[in-house]
Amino acid sequence: MYRVGQKEVDAIAKVLLSGKLFRYHRGGECDRFERRYARFLGVKHVCMASSGTTALTAALVGLGIGPGDEVLVPACTYMATPVSVLAAGAIPVVVDIDETITLSPEAVEQAVGPRTRAVIPVHMWGLACNMTAIMRIARKRELLVVEDACQGVGGAYKGRMLGSIGHAGVFSFNYYKNMTCGEGGAVVTNDDYVAGRARCAVDCCSFYWTGRGKGPVSFVSNGSRASEIEGAMLNVQLDRIGSIVRALRRQKKRILRETADTGLKATPSNSPDYECGSHVMYTLPTEGQADGFAALAGGTVAGKTGRHVYTQWDPIFAHRGAHHPALNPFKLPQNRRCRKRYTKGMCAASLDILNRTVMMGTHPDRRRDRVTQVIKRIKAAAAEVLGPGSSGKKRR
Repeated sequence: MYRVGQKEVDAIAKVLLSGKLFRYHRGGECDRFERRYARFLGVKHVCMASSGTTALTAALVGLGIGPGDEVLVPACTYMATPVSVLAAGAIPVVVDIDETITLSPEAVEQAVGPRTRAVIPVHMWGLACNMTAIMRIARKRELLVVEDACQGVGGAYKGRMLGSIGHAGVFSFNYYKNMTCGEGGAVVTNDDYVAGRARCAVDCCSFYWTGRGKGPVSFVSNGSRASEIEGAMLNVQLDRIGSIVRALRRQKKRILRETADTGLKATPSNSPDYECGSHVMYTLPTEGQADGFAALAGGTVAGKTGRHVYTQWDPIFAHRGAHHPALNPFKLPQNRRCRKRYTKGMCAASLDILNRTVMMGTHPDRRRDRVTQVIKRIKAAAAEVLGPGSSGKKRR
């Protein structure tokens, strides 16, 4: 959570005092946010949901993903990504990342099988995936693309907003995201039919308030709609996100520029001028050096966050894909021929990259002198870990 203040308090208070906390009413905050966020992203439809996870599931359901389908997911992402695949009845297939810490296009192309219907590129830690390559492969192999932009709110890829490039996009607005209402999420798409199905997946009872016969045939789903309190806060946050991301990018570029002579290798970026800039990352030569550098510089090893690596997906490794065996996608006859074998070493290349990558968060309100201190700490850590002579010249 970056910036929350009196404007958010006033917006929430206004909703509370109005007594209109339910989202379906004329001039509501949720409707207003969906229209404004659609314009911000340059998409036709935005549908708010209760979380990024439920939004991911709704996007897959909207696209018709279900039993019998495989969906490619990256080895580095929060478990919500593969969980959403299982919630739709399909099977997640884990694919390697590359040094950008995002989905490897080459690994995607190699992983496509006869039952693969979709791929979920995840814009991890504000870093944009190589969407040019991924969309090219998707067109060639007839794959649906769901952009998981839960950690990329406000970022873009070569000028196009993250989440607006694939067949559908998904966002999270929880406490840890660039734009927040505590929890919450959204599905975005340009396809009318996909949007209608996604809205039904979010709230199959919405026709009571919005009218029957206005979308695709309805079906039963769990409720995951947003409240007017979330909509009110997000309308204020949307006014803030542009300046937040611009500040993050400036700070990241300054840190990278002023540490370029340390011998550290900056983690490559697919779109440095448009990404969120929420993390500065370096790729160290060895895992031991990454551990040492992280300890001295005040960073975190990407492979050791405790929750963003496929090896930590306990229920998926155990094939516990639902609360009841009859609903478990791993047990469904339609998924019999899907790839369901998961091992801790199946994406060893990803583990190697993640365990050698150190990341440090930026903050839009960090004063210039504080950034200078961060840079000094990085330089001192680099000299200590990489050895004498590392500072002042680039390692080759």
